[in-house]
Amino acid sequence: MRSIEQLTEEILSLPSASRVLLADRLVESLEFDTDSAIQAVWVTEAKRRRDEVQDGFGQPIPGEEALAQVRRLIEP
Repeated sequence: MRSIEQLTEEILSLPSASRVLLADRLVESLEFDTDSAIQAVWVTEAKRRRDEVQDGFGQPIPGEEALAQVRRLIEP
């Protein structure tokens, strides 16, 4: 059985469109304990953002960079 690290390395080597499809499937496979209306809004927003990136209207940033930006905004 492959480790999470091996799977991650393999997945990250896939073309962008394949990673997006996989991410969609993984998110859809999760069980949410949230209100279904709220979940639907978040799924719609995630797909909108995905489409913006795929269509060249948005630019993804690495997760660590996003977290750093959020930390700068909320730290005193």
